[in-house]
Amino acid sequence: MSADRFETTIVALFCAQAKASADREAIRFRCEGAWKTLRWSEIADDVRNMAAVLVQLGVAPGDRVVQVSPNRYEWIVADLAIQLARAVHVPVHASLAGPQIAAQIADCGAQVVLLSDSSQAEKLSAHLAGGNQSLFSPNLKFVAYDACPPSLGRYPVESLGDLQNRTDAAAGRELEAAALEHMRPDDLATILYTSGTTGEPKGVMLCQRNLASNALGTLEAFGQSADDLRLGWLPLSHIFARTCDLYTWIAAGGRLALAETGEAVIGHCQELHPTLINGVPYFYEKVQRFLVDNGLADVPGALAQAFGGRLRAACSGGAPLPDHVARFYNDRGVFLSQGYGLTESSPVISAGAPGAMKIGTAGRPIPGVEVKISADGEILTRGPHVMLGYWNKPAATAEVLHDGWLATGDLGEIDADGYLKITGRKKEIIVTSAGKNIAPAQLEALLTADPMIAQAVVIGDARNFLTALIVPNAEALRAELASRNITLVSLAEAYKNLDVLALYQERIERRLAGVSHYEQIRKFVLLDRPLSVEHGEMTLTLKLRRQAIQQNFAEAIEKLYQ
Repeated sequence: MSADRFETTIVALFCAQAKASADREAIRFRCEGAWKTLRWSEIADDVRNMAAVLVQLGVAPGDRVVQVSPNRYEWIVADLAIQLARAVHVPVHASLAGPQIAAQIADCGAQVVLLSDSSQAEKLSAHLAGGNQSLFSPNLKFVAYDACPPSLGRYPVESLGDLQNRTDAAAGRELEAAALEHMRPDDLATILYTSGTTGEPKGVMLCQRNLASNALGTLEAFGQSADDLRLGWLPLSHIFARTCDLYTWIAAGGRLALAETGEAVIGHCQELHPTLINGVPYFYEKVQRFLVDNGLADVPGALAQAFGGRLRAACSGGAPLPDHVARFYNDRGVFLSQGYGLTESSPVISAGAPGAMKIGTAGRPIPGVEVKISADGEILTRGPHVMLGYWNKPAATAEVLHDGWLATGDLGEIDADGYLKITGRKKEIIVTSAGKNIAPAQLEALLTADPMIAQAVVIGDARNFLTALIVPNAEALRAELASRNITLVSLAEAYKNLDVLALYQERIERRLAGVSHYEQIRKFVLLDRPLSVEHGEMTLTLKLRRQAIQQNFAEAIEKLYQ
């Protein structure tokens, strides 16, 4: 097959599927406590209607539309409708704090913001008033799926339901025809914000070709049929779920069930008996631990039944999959493979597939994707999946794109059979076992801004929550203890004192009040000496040497996770 098989758009794939499979079941989602099922033709009607709503609100081709919502049916409709209107979808993670959401709305110059409910509106309300208003487009409009306050600052909030009732079907059909005629594979489709090494968000620009080619390449490598039932639960605001759950479903024409919450996934498996599922390592480890703890690990068929009994394939992404977890599943007849990619590559670069999987690797590159290893061991990739660049950041773009090759920031090897193995990371990014990408430098800067914290190191790579090594400012601590009339024999005693630990807990929470819940520090330890060049923990320019720090304080770190 030739490379031009990837020269298409998500809009073209969706419209073709909706026409070819009009009366087939397409999606199931929870509505008022029960599963609701819709056909492809019904989704297409809703997408055209919402595209007409966006155009009524003044959205033009190329305009940015932000969506702040957890997974729900409206999220999918909005994503497709924004593209049908030839606008640019900017999905913001629903878990972010108000200042983080507001910053992304301002940075992309959004014309419309779609909010799921009042909880998202409340987070934003304080940042849409007073002098902050100058940061946003003067014509910014807000639309809510569920009941919300009537306004946010000077901005009115309109109801999606009311807007939908004022559109007609003909307007939506005209927009669909125009999109099919005028949309091109290199048109910008979405901007996805991801943390840089310093914590400054960078908007990854992905075009229609990026998204469509990656979905088709993934399908070609992994396989999916119109009879498959995929259970999707990972956040659609992340590119992993968006490409590997949403767009592969559209391209293959199967059925998608949208989980109500992450906690409900295993219960849904018992009801729906899915054949395909994607997840992060933490999810698969959690199921394994449950079976082990309940003496079911080696009961024949127990693992398969945990997923409903019909699962033919599962894929792990977002973070490294431990080899022992992969072996646990595959030894018990449940196919579980690891994939590898990043937002900048739409995301899939490689994946283990049925008949072509090797534990300890991230599989082979999918069709259409080239991979090579640089002289210093960095993984480079080239192909139709590589992003256009970073939004309004030409210098940052030039750092990672060279002659069409994307520098991933990860270190790796390609074995004799063509399988890619990830061996380390060049960039300072923590990837938790839940697949969250976190910039430790940003959190450490927030912590050390407190006068009682001299140094801080955030830990959490491949773990399910963040911890921190804290070096107190001894003089500031002594002064604080004196002001509270607390007398302690030594600083070593102070670092274990419950009142002192409570004081630092309070200060850590205060310093991190403006970041998302998964960026919070769950546990910490106070170190009895500063990090130093002499101990190999800092460079001569006083930058942290993270690997050395984690080796030197390995015992203290492990205690935080016990």
